[in-house]
Amino acid sequence: LLVFSFHGDKNAGFDLLYHNMKHGQIATKELAEFVRERAAIEETYSKSMSKMAKMASNGSPLGTFAPMWDVFRVSSDKLALCHLELMRKMNDLIRDINKYGDEQVKVHRKTKEEQVATLESVQAVQVQNGHLQKSREGYHSKCIELDRLRKEGAPQKELEKAELKSKKAAELFAVCIEKYNRVGGDFEQKMSESAQKFQDIEEAHLRQIKQLIKGYSHSIEDTHVQVGQVHEEFKQNVENIGIDNLIQRFAEQKGTGKDRPALVGFEEYMTASVPEGSKKSRGKAFRIPGLGKRDKEPDST
Repeated sequence: LLVFSFHGDKNAGFDLLYHNMKHGQIATKELAEFVRERAAIEETYSKSMSKMAKMASNGSPLGTFAPMWDVFRVSSDKLALCHLELMRKMNDLIRDINKYGDEQVKVHRKTKEEQVATLESVQAVQVQNGHLQKSREGYHSKCIELDRLRKEGAPQKELEKAELKSKKAAELFAVCIEKYNRVGGDFEQKMSESAQKFQDIEEAHLRQIKQLIKGYSHSIEDTHVQVGQVHEEFKQNVENIGIDNLIQRFAEQKGTGKDRPALVGFEEYMTASVPEGSKKSRGKAFRIPGLGKRDKEPDST
């Protein structure tokens, strides 16, 4: 396709094809930037879901609703992992894109070296085109001058002189046309080869870029499937935990026992009797010598 699309302007065709090849490097870098931004978004989302999982972990443990927080925590943790995995896949893809970009630069550098002959042919065409335009203008000006002299009835000698100049200008113009066509033929051959080379490079470039984009698409698709599974699991867990089950779990965890306490009756107060053997025996009192009654009163006899 490129072989037949860039012959109209011999000067511009090669430059367009060559610079389009360089634009491929720009596209590769921009694609890497785009995927890098997506990876950052997924990382932020994963961190946010982890924060929500922590919030669920800190939910109040009181009341019958308490077990539901565990369902939220598990679901949020799994969603965080899904998006973290997608971030890792995006980073792997960025490495693949950068690797391709390095290979792309090498291919373009080699192609540039191989296209020196075509570039020289382009320059030759430009030079010959300048000569052709100049010789055409010269020939046309000489013809116009000869027509003027003829109309004015100039002397024969002057007419012959003008005719000679016109003839020489025509010969120079013919030579320039022959050189331009020869150089142009060489250009067309080299340009056809270069255009085919550029097309091969562009096809390989677009094929590789589409392959990288396919990897991007598949990674997102896989993550969406995983996220869907997590949501389905969350829905099922919510449905499976019935109201009766929540109340029963609350009763089992916080209950004080299943046996009912016995009825309380009136208990009459009973005085406790002292056992016979436990009566106190009178023993000798402890006496400090000199302080007894006998020690204080002297004998009257």
